[in-house]
Parts: sequence; structure tokens; C-alpha cells
Amino acid sequence: MPDDHTAPGPLTRQAAAVRMMGSPFVARVLEASARQLHRAPRTAALFAAWPRDAASDALAMRLNAALHALALRGTLPALTAFYAAQGGDADRVIGDALAATDAFIADWMRETPQTNEVGRAAAIMAALMTLRGQYDMPCELRELGCSAGLNLNLARYAYDLGGVAAGDPASPVRIAPDWRGVPVAPRAVDIASARGVDLHPLDARDDTACERLMAHVWADQPDRAERLARALAIARAAPPAVDRGDIAGWLPGQLAAPQRDGLCRVVVHSMALQYLEAGDRRIVEDLIATHGRYATATRPFARIAFEWTPARDAVHLTLTAWPDGRVHHLAICHAYGAWIDWHGADTNTR
Repeated sequence: MPDDHTAPGPLTRQAAAVRMMGSPFVARVLEASARQLHRAPRTAALFAAWPRDAASDALAMRLNAALHALALRGTLPALTAFYAAQGGDADRVIGDALAATDAFIADWMRETPQTNEVGRAAAIMAALMTLRGQYDMPCELRELGCSAGLNLNLARYAYDLGGVAAGDPASPVRIAPDWRGVPVAPRAVDIASARGVDLHPLDARDDTACERLMAHVWADQPDRAERLARALAIARAAPPAVDRGDIAGWLPGQLAAPQRDGLCRVVVHSMALQYLEAGDRRIVEDLIATHGRYATATRPFARIAFEWTPARDAVHLTLTAWPDGRVHHLAICHAYGAWIDWHGADTNTR
């Protein structure tokens, strides 16, 4: 069990995963946390009694973010210095921090992770460009689990998609993933409206919300932190439309709203459905499938999904467009959008 600090568990498994993803410091933090978790009994008990799948609920990354938040606050000088140097006696520093802030960490971990990673916007933009090739019309975005809504502002960012420029070239937020595979076809994307929902939405104008978002950025990836800070600045100037609510309760009203001719309705979700209970996920799947059956060539409907596979061995970017209902496996992606292995819409379809 995870509360046995000598046993493998969510922390050690996640440490191996993040090391493979190029974050050795975060891996060290997680490994030390696994060994020292016994010093934080409330947090250890939370791991041991967690009612759902710890990997799907990103339990290890919740703990990592809590420690990062403490380091950014500077209330534990030894922890802040350890993060600044990205070196030192990990077991001593992490163990002391766990012992001193057990209640804070346990409380922090009860909240669903709020990464709102804008790097994923590159994959979503590429999918929208592909959709534009099928339905040459503006689109309205409806995002599920949108956190602070930063990806609803995706048209305000600049992109380099393997040499193909997209978005706003003057934007201070520049997203250039390592592009693998064939190039995406260059097409303009026109966002007529964008709206999202989150159970616990964050407001970019709120300092506490921004702290939470920054804490979820891995501490050894400063470029991501800088990009997030710039995206938050854009969101403060142009606040995205975000509703508070649960996905299964919000989506029916959005899909039932009138859709005018010449407008493509698009439901988008990135790393969101994994947090839904099985019943709510079935509701969402049924709603999308049912709405797809009513789509027409002049009022098409699409779904863009950026999610882990059920086995959590890869992140797939898929595009489903109605009325034909074909599912396009567009790409395999890095979980935070650092690279995109693009296949395109003409392969792996059904």
C-alpha cells in the first residue's frame, strides 16, 4: 500500500513516468516522498483510503503540486532552497516538509488537479485546422473540465506546428511542440464563441487560483511556468467564459441550445474525462453520440479529445465529426503537449 514507505505505489510509479518524460527533479521529489510518506500520517492515510484509481486521479501529482506550492511560498526555507538548487538531501528536506505540513498537503490533495496546460492548445489547434478542412466554417467551442479556461483563449496564442504557423503571430504566448510525422495542413481557424465548464473553476484574476495553477507546473520545467504566466496575463485582460458546474449537468443545455447554419459546434476535452465517475462518463458519451445523430452538413458537430488511453500507456488526440461520425486518430501526444506525433485525418479512421 502507498502508506508503506518501502513498497512501490502511486508515487514511485509516477516518479518513473515523469523521469521518462524528462523531469528528473520531480522524479526525485516523488521518490523521496514515497520513502518519507510515513512522516505525514494524514497524507499517508489519504493515499491508503483513496476510493478511486490513484493513477487516474493523479494522486501523486497532487502531492507534488502541494510541495511545489510550499516551495514557492517560501514558508519552509530549506524546501525553497532545495527547489531553487534542484539538488541536496531530498529525503531530509522532503521528509521534514511532509512532517511539518501534513494537514496542508492532505487538504490540498482533496482538490482535483488544475493544470490547465496551455501546451495542449497546440494539439487542439491542429485538430481544429483539420476540422476546418472538412467543414469550412467558423466553430463554437464548448470545453469540458476547463479549469481557468486558458485553452478557451487558444486563438490568442501563436503556434509553430512543425513549421506551420497558426494563431496570433503577435501573441506573447508561443507554443512550438516538437512536431513528428507529416505536417498539418495550414488552414485558418475562426472561433465564433468559446465557453467551458469546471466543477471548481479558477479565476485568472485571483492570486490564490494562479498560485494553484503555477504549483501544478513541474518545478524543473521553467519554460512551461513562463508560458503559463503569460497565458494568465492574457486571461486577465480577456477573461474566458467559464461556468461553475458538473460536466454531465452542464452539457445537455449547451447541446440543446440553437445552432445556426454555417456554424460547427465543437466539444473539446483534454485530460478531463478521467476524473468523472463511471456513470457521469456514460452520460457524457451518450449525450455526444445522440447529438451527433442530429448533425447536418450545414450544422455539423465535432468532438476533440486529448486523453489517456484506458491503459494509460499513451495520450491520443482524436477528432470525431458528424454527420458522418468518423473517428480520426490524429496524433499521439506528450501529456503536456511537449511533442506531437501527427498522423493526420486520413489514417486510422472508422
